[in-house]
Amino acid sequence: MNSRLTLETFNKAITILAQCDPDLGAVIAKLGKPPIWRRPRGFETLVLLILEQQVSLASARAAYDRLAATAVELAPEKMLTLRDDEYRAAGVSRQKTCYIRHLSDCILDRSLRLDGLGRMSDDDVRAHLMQIKGIGAWTADVYLLMALMRPDVWPVGDIALQAAAHGIKGLDARPNPNQLTAIGEEWRPWRSVAARILWHHYLSTPRFRTTGRPRITGRK
Repeated sequence: MNSRLTLETFNKAITILAQCDPDLGAVIAKLGKPPIWRRPRGFETLVLLILEQQVSLASARAAYDRLAATAVELAPEKMLTLRDDEYRAAGVSRQKTCYIRHLSDCILDRSLRLDGLGRMSDDDVRAHLMQIKGIGAWTADVYLLMALMRPDVWPVGDIALQAAAHGIKGLDARPNPNQLTAIGEEWRPWRSVAARILWHHYLSTPRFRTTGRPRITGRK
């Protein structure tokens, strides 16, 4: 069975990271512990993650709520019965409509088995999710981090993480994904907790606060 973050291991990781990295320690000393930030497993979370791609959390949540109200029940079967104009009225783009329908098809034909993800390794979860059109590395990583609560996931395509690392590390420029990968190496095996500390910093920084956590970059 794969390990999962619990409140106990989360608090343990906070202490370890604060001790091993003065920059993370300074964030915690100033702002306190970050929220553990979790999401339910399943179809609805994946739909929300698709909607969050390349937009703010607020606009994604608004589209999600309108879509849920239109469908009444946010389930794969219902997503396939909605018309194009109903998606459009909810604020869902044509591309994301295609992604949500494909996700729904894959769940219904069992080519995507969400109930088995908890027993898979991180890499196998990524591979299984990323076979779905519209699910790329960022979406898979955030699902691992927040829904499956894996302790060592590092979504390097996330602009909020890049911006926060830029700030707390005093870098000349925002790190790209390869540079952020290198920065995160010292935080193994608790990179999911380090990500929450950086998001905590991001949300508490006035110039970022209006955009919400996270804004993303990359494909999906």
